[in-house]
Amino acid sequence: MSPRTISSLQNPTVKAVRALHMRKERDETGLFVAEGLKNVIEGIDTGHAPKILMHGPDAAAHPMMQKAVKATQAARGEVIEVTHDILAKVSRRENPQAVVGVFPQVFRPLGDVQPGPAGCVVALHRVRDPGNLGTIVRTADAAGCGGVILVGECCDPYSVEAVRATMGSIFAVPLSRANEAEFAAWRAGWPGSVVGTLLSADTDHRRAAYRKPALILMGNEQQGLTPDMAALPDVNVKIPMRGRADSLNLSVATGIMIYAATD
Repeated sequence: MSPRTISSLQNPTVKAVRALHMRKERDETGLFVAEGLKNVIEGIDTGHAPKILMHGPDAAAHPMMQKAVKATQAARGEVIEVTHDILAKVSRRENPQAVVGVFPQVFRPLGDVQPGPAGCVVALHRVRDPGNLGTIVRTADAAGCGGVILVGECCDPYSVEAVRATMGSIFAVPLSRANEAEFAAWRAGWPGSVVGTLLSADTDHRRAAYRKPALILMGNEQQGLTPDMAALPDVNVKIPMRGRADSLNLSVATGIMIYAATD
């Protein structure tokens, strides 16, 4: 089946894909945008077929493009050839990727969370920055963590900015979400250690007893863990600051904690 061609920025499908930059539209449709053939193939290889596959004229000849087209059509998705201008509008970039995929969002119930090969899960409370969130998802993937749990009002892991920062790991790392009460109830049944981070903690992060499976709980960028959330871990730890800076970027701190817990 040959893809149809769209050249008008006013086409309803183009407008619908562009609208997925808005969280309200993503929430209502349950869809999100992943840019680049590499990310699209990553989605396909992990069992996520695009609902819509847009590509520029030059991308059709790429060796992996046929795989993406077949997977999309097999899942009854739509393959569309578009102009460079449309790709730029859809991605909001002057130099857009030549391929854009629209995929269903996937959130797993808390009860389905598993520790993964590394024996570790990451929970983030009220994370605000999509770049931080995407980088944490990528790090969790690299370390072999079983999932990332979003607790409370967090930024959207399926925003374009967060998805870009995951570098394709958005398809590989199971995501769950819960409010504070749901998370606290679920945490009570966690079989391993629960470790949080606090600037006021006395325990060095390298000296904590990480009993697998480990649950790493991180607070948001500005305030860290709230008192209620800080009461949930078995132990709270600190990462030493040896220079003038008094804190670390959230994604960096989370990466340090993940590897401390899975070493």
